[in-house]
Amino acid sequence: MRVSERGLTRRRFCAAGAALVPLVGSGTRVLGEVTTPQLAIDTHAHVFHRGLKLAAGRRYAPDYDAPLELYLQQLDANGMTNGVLVQPSFLGTDNSYLLECLKQARGRLRGIAVVDPAVSSQEIIALEKARVVGIRLNLVGQPLPDFSASEWKALLALVKSANWQVEVQRNASDLVGLAPKLLDAGVNVVLDHYALPDPKLGVDDPAFQSILKLGASGHMWVKISAPYRNGPGGAAFAKQAYPLLRVSFGPDRLLWGSDWPHTQFESSETYEKNRRFLNELVTDGRERADVLIAPRALFRF
Repeated sequence: MRVSERGLTRRRFCAAGAALVPLVGSGTRVLGEVTTPQLAIDTHAHVFHRGLKLAAGRRYAPDYDAPLELYLQQLDANGMTNGVLVQPSFLGTDNSYLLECLKQARGRLRGIAVVDPAVSSQEIIALEKARVVGIRLNLVGQPLPDFSASEWKALLALVKSANWQVEVQRNASDLVGLAPKLLDAGVNVVLDHYALPDPKLGVDDPAFQSILKLGASGHMWVKISAPYRNGPGGAAFAKQAYPLLRVSFGPDRLLWGSDWPHTQFESSETYEKNRRFLNELVTDGRERADVLIAPRALFRF
Protein backbone atom coordinates (compact mmCIF):
# COMPACT_ATOMS: atom_id res chain seq x y z
CA MET A 1 0.00 0.00 0.00
CA ARG A 2 1.32 3.43 -0.93
CA VAL A 3 0.44 6.36 1.26
CA SER A 4 0.61 10.03 0.46
CA GLU A 5 2.86 12.50 2.25
CA ARG A 6 0.27 15.25 2.59
CA GLY A 7 -2.02 13.30 4.88
CA LEU A 8 0.83 11.12 6.05
CA THR A 9 -0.82 7.94 7.23
CA ARG A 10 -3.41 6.71 9.63
CA ARG A 11 -1.98 3.20 9.47
CA ARG A 12 0.65 2.18 12.00
CA PHE A 13 3.61 0.06 11.00
CA CYS A 14 7.34 0.04 10.39
CA ALA A 15 7.07 -1.47 6.93
CA ALA A 16 8.67 -4.85 7.25
CA GLY A 17 10.32 -5.57 3.95
CA ALA A 18 9.44 -2.05 2.77
CA ALA A 19 12.61 -1.09 2.00
CA LEU A 20 14.40 -2.36 -0.50
CA VAL A 21 17.39 -0.39 -1.14
CA PRO A 22 17.04 1.13 -4.59
CA LEU A 23 19.93 3.46 -5.16
CA VAL A 24 18.27 6.23 -7.08
CA GLY A 25 21.04 8.62 -7.97
CA SER A 26 21.57 12.23 -8.86
CA GLY A 27 24.42 11.18 -11.11
CA THR A 28 26.80 8.26 -11.44
CA ARG A 29 30.39 7.47 -10.68
CA VAL A 30 32.40 4.85 -12.53
CA LEU A 31 34.67 2.69 -10.41
CA GLY A 32 36.64 0.46 -12.74
CA GLU A 33 33.96 -1.21 -14.81
CA VAL A 34 31.26 -0.80 -12.17
CA THR A 35 28.91 2.16 -12.44
CA THR A 36 27.46 3.19 -9.08
CA PRO A 37 24.98 5.94 -8.24
CA GLN A 38 26.28 9.16 -6.74
CA LEU A 39 25.38 9.12 -3.05
CA ALA A 40 22.80 11.69 -2.01
CA ILE A 41 22.21 11.64 1.74
CA ASP A 42 19.37 13.21 3.72
CA THR A 43 20.79 13.75 7.22
CA HIS A 44 17.66 14.67 9.17
CA ALA A 45 14.29 12.91 9.26
CA HIS A 46 11.99 11.33 11.83
CA VAL A 47 9.75 8.25 11.83
CA PHE A 48 7.09 7.45 14.42
CA HIS A 49 3.53 6.31 15.00
CA ARG A 50 0.87 7.24 17.52
CA GLY A 51 1.04 3.92 19.33
CA LEU A 52 4.49 4.63 20.73
CA LYS A 53 4.94 5.64 24.35
CA LEU A 54 5.62 9.35 24.64
CA ALA A 55 8.23 10.89 26.90
CA ALA A 56 7.20 12.78 30.00
CA GLY A 57 7.62 16.53 29.76
CA ARG A 58 7.44 16.54 25.95
CA ARG A 59 6.71 19.85 24.23
CA TYR A 60 4.85 18.30 21.31
CA ALA A 61 2.97 15.14 20.37
CA PRO A 62 2.00 14.30 16.76
CA ASP A 63 -1.56 13.31 15.87
CA TYR A 64 -0.52 11.27 12.81
CA ASP A 65 1.85 8.47 11.81
CA ALA A 66 5.07 8.99 9.85
CA PRO A 67 6.11 5.42 8.97
CA LEU A 68 9.34 4.14 7.51
CA GLU A 69 7.62 3.10 4.28
CA LEU A 70 6.53 6.63 3.53
CA TYR A 71 9.94 8.08 4.32
CA LEU A 72 11.62 5.65 1.95
CA GLN A 73 9.13 6.65 -0.72
CA GLN A 74 10.19 10.28 -0.24
CA LEU A 75 13.84 9.32 -0.68
CA ASP A 76 13.08 7.43 -3.89
CA ALA A 77 10.85 10.15 -5.33
CA ASN A 78 13.46 12.83 -4.73
CA GLY A 79 16.59 11.07 -5.96
CA MET A 80 18.07 10.43 -2.52
CA THR A 81 20.06 7.26 -1.98
CA ASN A 82 20.34 7.26 1.82
CA GLY A 83 18.93 8.88 4.94
CA VAL A 84 19.46 9.46 8.63
CA LEU A 85 16.71 8.88 11.20
CA VAL A 86 16.93 11.21 14.19
CA GLN A 87 15.18 10.08 17.36
CA PRO A 88 12.21 12.43 17.94
CA SER A 89 12.40 14.29 21.23
CA PHE A 90 8.86 13.28 22.14
CA LEU A 91 9.97 9.63 22.30
CA GLY A 92 12.71 10.34 24.82
CA THR A 93 15.40 7.71 25.34
CA ASP A 94 13.35 4.74 24.13
CA ASN A 95 15.09 4.17 20.81
CA SER A 96 13.46 0.80 20.11
CA TYR A 97 11.34 1.97 17.18
CA LEU A 98 14.31 3.78 15.67
CA LEU A 99 16.35 0.58 15.88
CA GLU A 100 13.53 -1.49 14.41
CA CYS A 101 13.33 0.84 11.42
CA LEU A 102 17.09 0.86 10.90
CA LYS A 103 16.98 -2.92 10.76
CA GLN A 104 14.12 -2.91 8.26
CA ALA A 105 15.98 -0.45 6.03
CA ARG A 106 18.79 -2.98 5.53
CA GLY A 107 21.72 -0.59 5.59
CA ARG A 108 20.18 2.29 3.68
CA LEU A 109 19.76 4.43 6.80
CA ARG A 110 21.74 5.48 9.85
CA GLY A 111 20.45 6.63 13.23
CA ILE A 112 20.98 9.36 15.79
CA ALA A 113 19.76 8.25 19.24
CA VAL A 114 18.70 10.03 22.40
CA VAL A 115 20.33 8.51 25.49
CA ASP A 116 20.44 9.10 29.20
CA PRO A 117 23.74 10.64 30.32
CA ALA A 118 24.25 7.55 32.49
CA VAL A 119 24.09 5.18 29.49
CA SER A 120 26.51 2.26 29.71
CA SER A 121 29.29 1.38 27.30
CA GLN A 122 27.43 -1.86 26.52
CA GLU A 123 24.38 0.13 25.42
CA ILE A 124 26.52 2.32 23.20
CA ILE A 125 28.03 -0.77 21.60
CA ALA A 126 24.57 -2.23 20.99
CA LEU A 127 23.39 1.01 19.40
CA GLU A 128 26.48 1.12 17.19
CA LYS A 129 25.85 -2.41 15.97
CA ALA A 130 22.35 -1.27 14.99
CA ARG A 131 23.88 1.50 12.81
CA VAL A 132 23.49 4.38 15.24
CA VAL A 133 26.31 6.88 14.73
CA GLY A 134 25.66 9.59 17.30
CA ILE A 135 23.49 11.10 19.99
CA ARG A 136 21.06 13.97 19.90
CA LEU A 137 20.71 16.79 22.39
CA ASN A 138 17.52 18.68 21.61
CA LEU A 139 17.89 21.39 24.21
CA VAL A 140 15.10 23.67 23.02
CA GLY A 141 13.09 24.58 26.10
CA GLN A 142 15.37 22.49 28.31
CA PRO A 143 17.88 23.43 31.03
CA LEU A 144 21.39 23.71 29.67
CA PRO A 145 23.52 20.69 30.56
CA ASP A 146 26.63 20.99 32.70
CA PHE A 147 29.22 19.22 30.59
CA SER A 148 31.68 19.41 33.50
CA ALA A 149 29.48 17.06 35.58
CA SER A 150 30.82 13.53 35.95
CA GLU A 151 27.97 11.82 34.11
CA TRP A 152 28.33 14.12 31.12
CA LYS A 153 32.09 13.67 31.08
CA ALA A 154 31.57 9.90 31.06
CA LEU A 155 29.00 10.09 28.25
CA LEU A 156 31.15 12.34 26.08
CA ALA A 157 34.11 10.02 26.64
CA LEU A 158 32.00 7.13 25.32
CA VAL A 159 30.92 9.20 22.32
CA LYS A 160 34.53 10.12 21.59
CA SER A 161 35.65 6.50 21.93
CA ALA A 162 32.99 5.43 19.43
CA ASN A 163 33.95 8.32 17.12
CA TRP A 164 30.31 9.37 17.12
CA GLN A 165 28.81 12.81 16.74
CA VAL A 166 26.81 14.95 19.15
CA GLU A 167 23.93 16.62 17.34
CA VAL A 168 22.67 19.74 19.12
CA GLN A 169 19.53 21.77 18.62
CA ARG A 170 19.51 25.07 20.52
CA ASN A 171 19.46 28.76 19.73
CA ALA A 172 22.77 30.23 18.58
CA SER A 173 23.21 32.46 21.61
CA ASP A 174 23.49 29.36 23.82
CA LEU A 175 25.40 27.28 21.28
CA VAL A 176 28.24 29.79 21.46
CA GLY A 177 28.92 28.59 25.01
CA LEU A 178 27.98 24.93 24.57
CA ALA A 179 29.72 24.03 21.32
CA PRO A 180 33.29 24.86 22.42
CA LYS A 181 32.84 22.67 25.50
CA LEU A 182 31.81 19.77 23.29
CA LEU A 183 34.77 20.38 21.01
CA ASP A 184 37.05 20.45 24.05
CA ALA A 185 35.69 16.99 24.94
CA GLY A 186 37.04 15.75 21.61
CA VAL A 187 33.72 14.86 19.97
CA ASN A 188 32.36 15.68 16.53
CA VAL A 189 29.63 18.33 16.79
CA VAL A 190 26.66 18.84 14.47
CA LEU A 191 24.47 21.93 14.82
CA ASP A 192 20.88 21.67 13.64
CA HIS A 193 19.01 24.02 11.31
CA TYR A 194 21.60 26.69 10.51
CA ALA A 195 22.40 26.95 14.27
CA LEU A 196 19.14 28.82 14.92
CA PRO A 197 20.25 32.47 15.23
CA ASP A 198 17.85 35.14 16.44
CA PRO A 199 15.31 35.39 13.56
CA LYS A 200 15.21 39.17 13.94
CA LEU A 201 18.97 39.44 13.44
CA GLY A 202 19.63 36.59 11.02
CA VAL A 203 23.23 36.47 9.83
CA ASP A 204 23.96 39.63 11.82
CA ASP A 205 23.33 37.82 15.09
CA PRO A 206 26.68 38.07 16.94
CA ALA A 207 26.21 34.49 18.10
CA PHE A 208 25.88 33.27 14.51
CA GLN A 209 29.04 35.18 13.63
CA SER A 210 30.83 33.47 16.52
CA ILE A 211 29.68 30.08 15.29
CA LEU A 212 31.12 30.83 11.87
CA LYS A 213 34.52 31.16 13.56
CA LEU A 214 34.17 27.65 15.01
CA GLY A 215 34.30 26.24 11.49
CA ALA A 216 38.08 26.30 11.77
CA SER A 217 37.96 23.53 14.38
CA GLY A 218 37.52 20.87 11.70
CA HIS A 219 35.22 18.90 14.01
CA MET A 220 31.97 20.80 13.57
CA TRP A 221 29.24 20.46 10.95
CA VAL A 222 26.11 22.55 10.37
CA LYS A 223 22.84 21.23 8.96
CA ILE A 224 21.40 23.40 6.22
CA SER A 225 17.95 22.10 7.00
CA ALA A 226 14.48 23.39 7.87
CA PRO A 227 14.89 27.08 7.02
CA TYR A 228 11.29 27.54 8.20
CA ARG A 229 12.48 26.95 11.77
CA ASN A 230 14.37 30.24 11.50
CA GLY A 231 11.26 32.41 11.43
CA PRO A 232 8.93 33.66 8.67
CA GLY A 233 11.91 34.93 6.69
CA GLY A 234 13.76 31.64 7.01
CA ALA A 235 14.25 31.04 3.29
CA ALA A 236 15.76 34.49 2.75
CA PHE A 237 17.95 34.02 5.81
CA ALA A 238 19.17 30.65 4.51
CA LYS A 239 20.24 32.21 1.22
CA GLN A 240 22.25 34.82 3.13
CA ALA A 241 23.68 32.26 5.55
CA TYR A 242 24.82 29.62 3.06
CA PRO A 243 27.68 31.62 1.47
CA LEU A 244 28.98 32.53 4.93
CA LEU A 245 28.76 28.94 6.15
CA ARG A 246 30.41 27.73 2.97
CA VAL A 247 33.42 29.98 3.54
CA SER A 248 33.73 29.06 7.22
CA PHE A 249 32.99 25.34 7.05
CA GLY A 250 33.34 24.35 3.41
CA PRO A 251 30.66 22.37 1.53
CA ASP A 252 32.09 19.13 2.95
CA ARG A 253 30.90 20.09 6.45
CA LEU A 254 27.48 21.39 5.52
CA LEU A 255 24.79 18.72 5.76
CA TRP A 256 21.46 18.86 3.97
CA GLY A 257 18.44 17.47 5.79
CA SER A 258 14.79 17.29 4.78
CA ASP A 259 13.48 17.53 8.37
CA TRP A 260 10.68 15.21 7.20
CA PRO A 261 7.83 15.08 8.24
CA HIS A 262 8.37 18.73 9.24
CA THR A 263 6.78 18.44 12.68
CA GLN A 264 4.62 21.44 13.56
CA PHE A 265 5.01 22.69 9.95
CA GLU A 266 3.23 19.77 8.24
CA SER A 267 0.59 21.98 6.65
CA SER A 268 3.07 24.16 4.77
CA GLU A 269 6.07 21.90 4.10
CA THR A 270 6.73 18.81 2.00
CA TYR A 271 9.80 16.75 1.24
CA GLU A 272 9.76 17.80 -2.40
CA LYS A 273 9.56 21.50 -1.48
CA ASN A 274 12.57 21.27 0.79
CA ARG A 275 14.62 19.24 -1.68
CA ARG A 276 13.78 21.78 -4.39
CA PHE A 277 14.88 24.61 -2.10
CA LEU A 278 18.34 23.05 -1.92
CA ASN A 279 18.64 23.67 -5.68
CA GLU A 280 17.89 27.36 -5.06
CA LEU A 281 20.31 27.50 -2.15
CA VAL A 282 23.22 25.74 -3.86
CA THR A 283 22.86 26.64 -7.50
CA ASP A 284 26.03 24.98 -8.76
CA GLY A 285 25.24 21.35 -9.54
CA ARG A 286 28.68 20.00 -8.70
CA GLU A 287 28.77 21.82 -5.38
CA ARG A 288 25.29 20.57 -4.58
CA ALA A 289 26.42 17.01 -5.28
CA ASP A 290 29.35 17.60 -2.92
CA VAL A 291 26.95 18.73 -0.18
CA LEU A 292 24.75 15.67 -0.65
CA ILE A 293 27.66 13.24 -0.50
CA ALA A 294 29.50 15.09 2.30
CA PRO A 295 27.81 13.13 5.14
CA ARG A 296 29.22 9.81 3.88
CA ALA A 297 32.16 9.53 6.29
CA LEU A 298 30.57 11.21 9.31
CA PHE A 299 27.52 8.91 9.13
CA ARG A 300 29.55 5.87 8.03
CA PHE A 301 27.91 5.12 4.72
